Amino acid sequence: MVASSMRLCLMLKFLFDPGGFPMPNTHRQMTMVAFLQAQNCSNLPGSWRHPASMSDFLTPDYYQRIARILEDGKFHMAFFDDRLAMPDIYANDFRNTVAHGVRAVKLDPLTIVMMMAAATKRIGLGATYSTTYYEPYHVARLFATADLMTHGRLAWNIVTSLNDSEALNFGHGEHLEHDLRYDRADEFMEVVMGHWGSWDDDALIVDKEAGAFAKPDGVRRLDHQGKYFKSRGPFTVPRSPQGHPVLLQAGQSGRGRSFAARWGEAVFVIYPNLENGKKQYREFRAAVSAEGRDPDSVKILPACYAIPAESADMAAEKQAVIEATARPIDGLTLLSEVLNWDLGSKPYDERLTDDELAGLSWHGFRDRVIMLSGKKNPSVRDFVEVSGRGTIHEHHAFVGTPKQVADQMEEWFHGGACDGFVMAATHIPGAYEDFVRLVVPELQRRGVFQKEYPGSTLRDIMGLKRPSAAECRAAAQKR
Repeated sequence: MVASSMRLCLMLKFLFDPGGFPMPNTHRQMTMVAFLQAQNCSNLPGSWRHPASMSDFLTPDYYQRIARILEDGKFHMAFFDDRLAMPDIYANDFRNTVAHGVRAVKLDPLTIVMMMAAATKRIGLGATYSTTYYEPYHVARLFATADLMTHGRLAWNIVTSLNDSEALNFGHGEHLEHDLRYDRADEFMEVVMGHWGSWDDDALIVDKEAGAFAKPDGVRRLDHQGKYFKSRGPFTVPRSPQGHPVLLQAGQSGRGRSFAARWGEAVFVIYPNLENGKKQYREFRAAVSAEGRDPDSVKILPACYAIPAESADMAAEKQAVIEATARPIDGLTLLSEVLNWDLGSKPYDERLTDDELAGLSWHGFRDRVIMLSGKKNPSVRDFVEVSGRGTIHEHHAFVGTPKQVADQMEEWFHGGACDGFVMAATHIPGAYEDFVRLVVPELQRRGVFQKEYPGSTLRDIMGLKRPSAAECRAAAQKR
């Protein structure tokens, strides 16, 4: 109770007395992250229909091509979102998903990441793994190993998963309730961090002449016993050049936001507009401070699309082609997936009841639709139209000439809404090729985006502190 009261006081101080906390550095540079999918389309489900989209998504060449483009453009990182089931909740059937290619193919993202790492030298690479359907020791070892094999370029996007389809694939009858998922996730992170802190940085000796491999006192058991997990250790993977993978998170509302404020080092958010973004940026930095963390140590990155062209008219034409790839089935399928509720079971214009709204899986998404629609009980139509799910209108789109796109991005960046961007692709690989060719040089000319990678690890590149083993162990302690 005392700790909670102290966190509340810190948050209020930040919101009403911003001078009491460090504000963002006005001379900082944008963090640029590519938002990828290991599937038949980008985040935009209709992107596979785009006439310029490549279709070799089942080959390593497809992903390595993307990686090289992004590294040439000095992107800080590329990471993969993931679900653990094919979308099949709408109409209780997967056939529409397969017929229309609505994210029907889903490959394991960490395998893809390692293929991309082999084709690059500097760009950071991230994969999504769930705290609900995996075990913490397995995830800790998998990501620690991959971090070593990439020389410290790895990130883990932490999710709690979304729906019953995922639960059924892993032998469970239904998905865990929203807040319980985050309770489990907190303990999951405590176990992972404990294992990542079990080897001291100087534990390895490897002295052949003396016959000394490592310091026994430099390695320790975890011996974790909690509500959800038991994990003994000792861990079998020494620390990487960056300590441990960078932690990504997307919690934006309620319990999810408190989880992100505690653990996230790069936080992926969705803003409907600039003014709302400024408000959410202030509130999340306050939440980070309330967790006893420095808000400047966390990168807050809204999702976006970018449609640049040599002229404004050409950009508008490109946007029209992109918008024409969308189909109504895309939004209905994906909304049912993320909400864990069949939108086909409700008349299109009938409002959802309080009980139905309470049962939706993604609370942050639900709350955003309620806020933007201005309705306490939105209808299915409201969810489709307000969210823009399945279209480029789901995320903010920066459209225009390179100068116009850079102007818009700077307005968000310098306007107190973000520390950079998570850029989704309207089609692959052309969306990233156009941005790297047209917009990146303009941002570099303005001094708001890096011209070279400042170091070899992802933490070096993103300006994040390397955590010590002792700091990992401290983070693993229950509050």
